[in-house]
Amino acid sequence: MSERVLMKGNEALAEAAISAGCRHFFGYPITPQTEVAAYMAKRMPKVGGTYLQAESEVSAINMVLGASSAGARVMTSSSSPGISLKSEGISYLAGSDLPALIINVQRAGPGLGGIQPSQADYWQATRSTGHGDFHILVLAPSTVQEMVDLVADAFDLGDKYRMPVMILSDGMLGQMMEPVSLPEKAVESLPEKPWATNGHKNQRKHNVINSLYINPPELETLLHERYKKYDHINKTEQRAEEYLTDDADLIIVAYGASSRVSRSAIDMARAEGIKVGMIRPITLWPYPVDYIEKNVNHVNSFLCVEMSMGQMVDDVRLAVNGRKPVSFFGRTGGIIPTPIEVLNEIKKIAGGI
Repeated sequence: MSERVLMKGNEALAEAAISAGCRHFFGYPITPQTEVAAYMAKRMPKVGGTYLQAESEVSAINMVLGASSAGARVMTSSSSPGISLKSEGISYLAGSDLPALIINVQRAGPGLGGIQPSQADYWQATRSTGHGDFHILVLAPSTVQEMVDLVADAFDLGDKYRMPVMILSDGMLGQMMEPVSLPEKAVESLPEKPWATNGHKNQRKHNVINSLYINPPELETLLHERYKKYDHINKTEQRAEEYLTDDADLIIVAYGASSRVSRSAIDMARAEGIKVGMIRPITLWPYPVDYIEKNVNHVNSFLCVEMSMGQMVDDVRLAVNGRKPVSFFGRTGGIIPTPIEVLNEIKKIAGGI
């Protein structure tokens, strides 16, 4: 890795994508992710890539579909309402088994909401990115460095499993500046894509990229095959970080920006003799249920901390399956919880243990 440089999250993410071999970006400006597109507009021409600001989010995601079908390593970015507009195209990508990187720098909603940070797109990312039976891989960084590191992973996972991947960021991570180490050199070769529609030169059969299947049994068979792949991903790709969980009586579950706040609260609680730890999901789909299973027997309860009215808490409750109490604390509307607020919740629960 290179020497550390101070970069804004959105810009570091864009530079990491270029280092990972992305040479095609299609997007549309929306706060708080506009810096991703602005950075790509400057950098892509210098590396022989393509930057195109589409006339709408709908157009951008369909351009992504076209470039991916031709075998390109391609990316788009947006923020919450823009991702909603891209949802049909994301479903088409999944239905066509096409890899692509989708960045969501979340803002408060619903509707236009506000431009401040939020985590209220969790349900959208993990359950309803578009219509039909499908999943996408969802990765959740908590630092600018992790944003950089996960970009290359996201592209590689998308190519490996031929499916869309989302990095679920938020306005806080996108706008904050931190020291980061970028890859010292860009990826020089990308995986072969024998399925791509990039010309056959009469040396192979024609490739067809399609998500339309008129014959119901044919579509059902394809969906069963796709879900076998999803089952494999569920078993092999779960990622999470554990913090002070070994002796914890209470475990906080938090991702992204909320996990940073929670870590500070945990340190303060530990200083007061309260045994608290944290599970920080890095993959939101597949959800890291194995990490909760590993800890469920030795803790007394769980606390889910989110910047929403409570969305990921559903997955925590499903994983715990009634064996221990699961509480929730959240701020929403663009408000970031403070460590003191989380500490107060910890004390309430610890007082009842």
